[in-house]
Amino acid sequence: MRKGDFRLWQKLVNWNTLRNQMLAGFIAVMITVLVCAGAITYNSVSTLLNTKAETQMKQIASQANGRLEAIITQIDTLTLQAVNDVYLQQLFLSSVQGKAPNFSERQSLLKIANHIQAYSGVSNVELYTTDLARMFPLDEQKLTDLVEPNWIEQADKEKGKLVWIGNDPKNPDSVLAIRRINLIDRWFSNGGYLMVRMNRSYFDFQNQLPDTGHRELMLLADSSARPIVSEGETQTSISELMHNDAQQVTLGQKRYILVKQLSEQTNWTLMILYPVSDITEGVSVLRWAIIVSGAIGLFLFIILSFLLSSMITRPILRLMRAMRNTRQGVLTPNLTHSYTAELNDLNMTYNQMVDNINRLIKLVYEKEVIQSRTELQALQAQIDPHFLYNTLEALYWSLQEKDEEELADLVVAMSDLFRYVIGNPNKDEWVSIGQELEHIKRYLSIMSVRFGTRLVWEIDCEDAYNHVNIPKLLIQPLVENAILHGLEGKIGPGLITIRTERSPLELTELRITVSDDGPGMNEQTLQAVQASMEQGGVGTSSGKGKGMAIANVQRRIQLYYPGHPDRYRGLTITSAPQQGTSVSFDIPIGVDAYENSTSDE
Repeated sequence: MRKGDFRLWQKLVNWNTLRNQMLAGFIAVMITVLVCAGAITYNSVSTLLNTKAETQMKQIASQANGRLEAIITQIDTLTLQAVNDVYLQQLFLSSVQGKAPNFSERQSLLKIANHIQAYSGVSNVELYTTDLARMFPLDEQKLTDLVEPNWIEQADKEKGKLVWIGNDPKNPDSVLAIRRINLIDRWFSNGGYLMVRMNRSYFDFQNQLPDTGHRELMLLADSSARPIVSEGETQTSISELMHNDAQQVTLGQKRYILVKQLSEQTNWTLMILYPVSDITEGVSVLRWAIIVSGAIGLFLFIILSFLLSSMITRPILRLMRAMRNTRQGVLTPNLTHSYTAELNDLNMTYNQMVDNINRLIKLVYEKEVIQSRTELQALQAQIDPHFLYNTLEALYWSLQEKDEEELADLVVAMSDLFRYVIGNPNKDEWVSIGQELEHIKRYLSIMSVRFGTRLVWEIDCEDAYNHVNIPKLLIQPLVENAILHGLEGKIGPGLITIRTERSPLELTELRITVSDDGPGMNEQTLQAVQASMEQGGVGTSSGKGKGMAIANVQRRIQLYYPGHPDRYRGLTITSAPQQGTSVSFDIPIGVDAYENSTSDE
């Protein structure tokens, strides 16, 4: 795994806590609820506003179309009354029969025209004969000079029904309508034409519609897509709007909702344009209201979730910290209390468990101390007689060869040696390495009385290590074992070496090695000695001694220096035939000794 990936993984592990999981879960649920509720509310209100606006536009269009139909109906009624007037019927009947009306008769038609023009929307009334000549007003203009022939044909097809032409091509401010005059006394045959000219502004009745608070646009176009009522930029889009079936259209980079109404009487198209921005303005306010309220709700919910998760996880974290102390061998109770009954029960159970474990640990520790002390005393009792037996045997051989003065020195050495060995084990259980080496020197001096020049020894120990404490008689049994098994079985001088040095495995530990240059052991014998040593039995059979030195020292090292599970603590034996035997062990040293040794180097 790369270093960056490991750091990322470690960060994820640190964030993967119960509180963060609860907080993330609460926030995820709240965000989901807010998003769903906001989306549903937004869609519902948007649909409602659009539906309401569309309904309102349809009502406006219906009202506008109703007003337009009312105007058309009123004009139709007025013109129908005019063409059915008795005087007008007689005058046009005479014209058809070939009798041209004189000036006075034509001037009398002014009364009928004034009756129609009394309606505020009509600006002019014109009458034409069947040969399309103008009868009123009094000029010589032809009907074909004003309108296209197809409108005259349309009026003939309608047989007296009012036909709305639309905008006057020669006067855009006027709207034209024409109807044929049917002669009642001549079997409703064609007697001429009546044309009405109206002000286009009369059809602009947008201001008369209900005020909705919004700026709607009303468009009115004739059948040829010519605008009757329009505003500014919409004039150029009339034809496109009439043929557009979409609900929304764009005019001048602005969106509108389009509602169309077709008049059956005039074949005109009424269009209402409602700005989409007026609808979306309310929707935008709603959207921001939902966002702000959702953000406030989410913020409050995050704070509440944080407090709730902290209330739940804080006691658990305290309990975890108390439990982590057990890694260092310290079982401490958790004295904090929680507001939650379940956490209090968990904390109480943990405290009871800690009390029980501490009580058991104390009991087991006391038992182990008593047992270890008893075993040490038993081992000491085994070593002391064994040592005394060997020493007295050496003294026995010395008495046969030495004079009185040498015997006196030997007795003094024996006295110091016995005083060291038989001292109070409870009081003098630990001695310094210097003291232990002095005792070994006295022992070797006594042994040299027996072996003479055959016994040669060498002690190598730095002064910095002389004050390091070790259990008493920990090295001497190994020296004794080296003499008995290394020197006695050898012809000629034998070298016993005692060396203290820093351990190559751990600088804060001291390695003590006792070696001889005796006959050594083969592999099979070495394995037997090691197996017996581990089992606490006799190392090797010997005619001298009981062979218990190595096993006792091994056991004492294990009791005094309980080692780490990954570190062996005990005797290490190396031997080969005709190459001697070496026994070594490592013990921890104090900081002062370690610092002194390093400074000396």
